[in-house]
Amino acid sequence: MADKLRTENVKELFEAILTLESVEECYQFFEDVCTINEIISLAQRFEVAGMLREKQTYNDIAQKTGASTATISRVNRSLNYGNDGYDMVFSRMKK
Repeated sequence: MADKLRTENVKELFEAILTLESVEECYQFFEDVCTINEIISLAQRFEVAGMLREKQTYNDIAQKTGASTATISRVNRSLNYGNDGYDMVFSRMKK
């Protein structure tokens, strides 16, 4: 699947995202690019990933986030077998 992702169009999108300089600019850009539900879904997955890294249970995560167990499983699979993207970002966000 990574090969399907690595297109010139996707590269340009990622380069555009990297030009954003503030959270407010992210709101402006992503509201134009995505639907509100898509943004909320991405944010939910990110929250789920953080909770999984904290070793919270599927039931607790589902209850606190409203995510389905299928979504939680998909995020968990990414954490365990993915490209370490979540871990990279979380380590950079540490305060």
